[in-house]
Amino acid sequence: MIFCKKNKLTVRGLECSDKHQIVKWLSDSKVLKYYEGRNNTFDEKRVEEKFYNYDVNKTRCIIEYDQKSIGYIQYYIVDEEELRDYGYSNFNRTIFGTDQFIGETEYLGHGIGTELMKLIINYLSTEKGAEKIVLDPQAWNERAIKCYEKSGFVKVNLLLKHELHEGELKDCWLMEYNARKIDR
Repeated sequence: MIFCKKNKLTVRGLECSDKHQIVKWLSDSKVLKYYEGRNNTFDEKRVEEKFYNYDVNKTRCIIEYDQKSIGYIQYYIVDEEELRDYGYSNFNRTIFGTDQFIGETEYLGHGIGTELMKLIINYLSTEKGAEKIVLDPQAWNERAIKCYEKSGFVKVNLLLKHELHEGELKDCWLMEYNARKIDR
């Protein structure tokens, strides 16, 4: 199922046939440096557990560019615990979270990530009614942060020791896209 499409970029639902592609991506140290950690490779069983276990709250998708699978994206309504952790406990509108990576490294640095984020922002705000969209890249990941800022996200809170990456708790930036331009 295609969720959104613009020019050469398509976001479609994850299919069983994508499993081997995800294993390939999450075995590549260039990808793992930014997503999950280089000490955290995935085999088929682990991909099945993380990406194919049914979770009604997450929509898992494949990113295609010019009809070639190049990455992964998921989106979800942020749950109560995360709302509290992120400082949104008094916000009573819809907030979506998203996680993504480009797995085909030759596609990095060509503006595809920015194009992807603009596409998913439009989809989540117009089709899903998102009031805000949040993500939490590690603070050292300047490439991702720059991409998100070009897409309209802003840094709102430094989350100290927020994510385990390569054996160490790393700081992350909570970044927000305000789809309705309403206060936090």
